[in-house]
Amino acid sequence: MDFQDSNTWYWIILALTGIVAGVLGYLFGKSDVPSAPDNFSELSKLDIENAKLRADLEICKKRLSATNTSKVSPKVSNKIAHSPTPQFNADAARTALGKKVKLDDLKIVEGIGPKIETLFHNFDIKTWKALSETSADTCQEVLDSGGKRFRIHDPASWPMQAKMAYEGHWEQLSEWQEKHRAGKF
Repeated sequence: MDFQDSNTWYWIILALTGIVAGVLGYLFGKSDVPSAPDNFSELSKLDIENAKLRADLEICKKRLSATNTSKVSPKVSNKIAHSPTPQFNADAARTALGKKVKLDDLKIVEGIGPKIETLFHNFDIKTWKALSETSADTCQEVLDSGGKRFRIHDPASWPMQAKMAYEGHWEQLSEWQEKHRAGKF
């Protein structure tokens, strides 16, 4: 083996080492950067948690106002107790959602089908108002009562959607459901 052969092998080994190091560096560097789907799933989880917290906050506000109304004078208390409930407008619901809507049909809530609606009816939750006042944890208990196949559903946003329906915010409900098609973000 002469000097020129060893010089050639030296450069070949050096080039191969550089290529292997470059490929490994690229692969390790790529694995550290979170990909877009990971960010999207994190955003989805946070959105669900936000919906759950908003629903729980509304329930707390209602409980607080209920305890405060007992301390209010009878004149004011009567006004609060007899405040009008929102009127159901089937035409506005049909226009916004693109389908016929019946009063207190829980199936208009994204993620609730006929079987889940029956589970809620078994727990005496039969109206949008009742569902809107139900915590996400109670909704999960209702689902758990139906067995393993219902546990895959996430009811975090159901009270919020029911509140939009009860209050007649059909456009807002439609936009939310379009954004969160099939309960997925």
